[in-house]
Amino acid sequence: MKLPEITEKILAAKKAKGLTFADLESTIGRDEVWIAAVVYRQASASPEEAQKLVEALGLGAEEAEILTECPVKGSLDPVIPTDPLIYRFYEIMQVYGMPIKSVVHEKFGDGIMSAIDFSVEVEKVEDPKGDRVQIVMCGKFLPYKKW
Repeated sequence: MKLPEITEKILAAKKAKGLTFADLESTIGRDEVWIAAVVYRQASASPEEAQKLVEALGLGAEEAEILTECPVKGSLDPVIPTDPLIYRFYEIMQVYGMPIKSVVHEKFGDGIMSAIDFSVEVEKVEDPKGDRVQIVMCGKFLPYKKW
């Protein structure tokens, strides 16, 4: 996957400053996953949010302006992902996608979960048998319209 030039520049600045997305969350006042989505050009920032981000990274107005532009969303190639972590999400949907869909339909009816009115949280859950990744996705239910 080829990253946008702005993403590479921001990630290099973030690394040089020794910052994490959680550090940037404190600075910008937005969730770390949302900030990462802006950096990877899957979301757009307000001018104020972009300014805070580039200031924290020692970048300038040109980078801030790019971060406010509406991005072209969807960064994965149209093939099965090969990155092991991203592939696991693909695998999870292959195995549990239809069961999750069935349970959602039982609880809500015919519709979808919004990826626009949506949030995601990534937490580290310490476990003596090996730390666990806990991901919570929360999206507004959108029923299909009848006409």
